[in-house]
Amino acid sequence: MSKVLVLYYSTYGHIETLANAVAEGARSTGASVDIKRVPETVPQDIAKNAHFKLDQTAPVATVAELANYDAIVIGAPTRFGRMPSQMASFLDQAGGLWAKGALNGKVGGAFTSTATQHGGQETTLFSIITNLLHFGMTVVGLPYSHQGQMTLDEIVGGSPYGATTIAGGQGQRQPSEIELEGARHQGQLIAKTANKLFD
Repeated sequence: MSKVLVLYYSTYGHIETLANAVAEGARSTGASVDIKRVPETVPQDIAKNAHFKLDQTAPVATVAELANYDAIVIGAPTRFGRMPSQMASFLDQAGGLWAKGALNGKVGGAFTSTATQHGGQETTLFSIITNLLHFGMTVVGLPYSHQGQMTLDEIVGGSPYGATTIAGGQGQRQPSEIELEGARHQGQLIAKTANKLFD
């Protein structure tokens, strides 16, 4: 079975919650799954004063270990319609892996959160997906086989480009069950794809 890395950056815990759901979906296929996060670049005192969620249990990843996985699913919140600097900085350090083609042919995917419905979910996903394509990876999104993303009964995240959640302007909204189902579904599809390619 394949080895899957769910790699994330989470300021207030919304992406951390989605990352666990993505991992749950991937594990349901029999894949081996690790959840890791990228380093925080905001000084500790500033992060504490801004109420960042600093007690996350996932270990911090290194760039070199990306090559050890068959699939990498990247999650990050939006910053002005694109991925935040913490994730961008981490991926920018993967030039050596890119030069060696170390990620060519691996499977990838993206997930995100925004404060509002129209806060840049799809552009943020594409800012992550662009990196995956440059690395030579095969991208798996969240197709409409997750029909929950089409509901009109409630406000809900989700996009064919990846799982999403809407956090609210003060971060007061946690991922809904439909959004978590989407994350699990995407994780499952990514792992199934990797299992087929690397079994």
